[in-house]
Amino acid sequence: MSFENLGLSPEILRAVKSKNYAAPTPIQAQAIPVILQGRDVIGCAQTGTGKTAGFTLPILNRLQKGESPLLRALVLVPTRELALQVHDSVKTYGSHLRLRTTLVFGGVGIVPQKEALRRGVDILIATPGRLLDLMRQRCVSFKNLEVLVIDEADRMLDMGFINDIRTVIKSVPPQRQTLLFSATMPEEIRKLANEILKQPEFIEIARQGTPAGGVRQVVYPVDATCKRELLMHLIEKEQMSRVLVFTRTKHRADHLVTHLKRKGKRAEALHSNKSQLVRTQTLEAFRKGSVQVLVATNLAARGLDVKEVSHVVNYEIPDVPEDYVHRIGRTARAEATGDAISLVSPGERESLRNIERLIGTKIRQVVIDGFENRGPGVAQAAPKGRVFSRPRPGAVRV
Repeated sequence: MSFENLGLSPEILRAVKSKNYAAPTPIQAQAIPVILQGRDVIGCAQTGTGKTAGFTLPILNRLQKGESPLLRALVLVPTRELALQVHDSVKTYGSHLRLRTTLVFGGVGIVPQKEALRRGVDILIATPGRLLDLMRQRCVSFKNLEVLVIDEADRMLDMGFINDIRTVIKSVPPQRQTLLFSATMPEEIRKLANEILKQPEFIEIARQGTPAGGVRQVVYPVDATCKRELLMHLIEKEQMSRVLVFTRTKHRADHLVTHLKRKGKRAEALHSNKSQLVRTQTLEAFRKGSVQVLVATNLAARGLDVKEVSHVVNYEIPDVPEDYVHRIGRTARAEATGDAISLVSPGERESLRNIERLIGTKIRQVVIDGFENRGPGVAQAAPKGRVFSRPRPGAVRV
């Protein structure tokens, strides 16, 4: 299968070729022909499988065959970072087309966004909150809308955007093509799909809860007090060049970055307390390699598209098992390989078991002497009276 076999226009194929993409990913190969037929689609695929291009390519192909003074395609996304990723995809693959694209999201001034909409736009990429603000101020019209995309629908549900989406849907024309993409399909998302899609084609790539195939997963049992030291040990031992570290809280992310900088590492934090400008600059520095370690909260678990992330580290195990899959999907993107490392303290064992139940396999455990059973500054044995859980039988000790 090649992109030439999918029915895309020469202008779009030229843009794809300029990115050196030889063959479509499975979600692209299955979704693009169906979308080109004008059918509604439910796409269920993990992050890192190429689904963004799976809907942007056929939308661009459709919109180039006609002109309209008003909005023709709306892409709803849960986060600013994902909005930027979709926008980059549209600009890249539409580089030889005369289509106007606008981004709208919160955290930045609304006036330039109003001006862009007033000038006219073919494709609008929006987060729900800011879009509703613009709708209330009568700055956006859906009269000519042809295609509605809801991306990362399960993340929309997690973030409480489902009612906002239903409000938007009431304002768009009933005669439209609707595309819904989600990494998982919880019951609420199935219900939403039944409400808004018409005889959709269901396309599922890999079993729900399955990490991308190129991710090598490993668990390091470690005392909670030793995680910082173990992370430093692994960064140096594994010669990590571009590592994404996940914490549960913004406070923990900031403190970990401070520690890493004291140890001479080029580290920065990414979370919702940072301004949009700072977040954009930090991501760009990470992409270019001037930041070696990016410490993030779940904000970055989806929608963050950085090529050649060598390692993803779960500094803290997520409470929601599906979040683990999304986190480690930041490496091994586009069929590459990468490493997903989890630092698991005794109090996180149950969360680890829930993750293993979701993905249907036991994750390999490696015990590093001196980290799994001591407090800070203790060379060998743990202090008397302190109890530590033992790694499961069969764990590798190094």
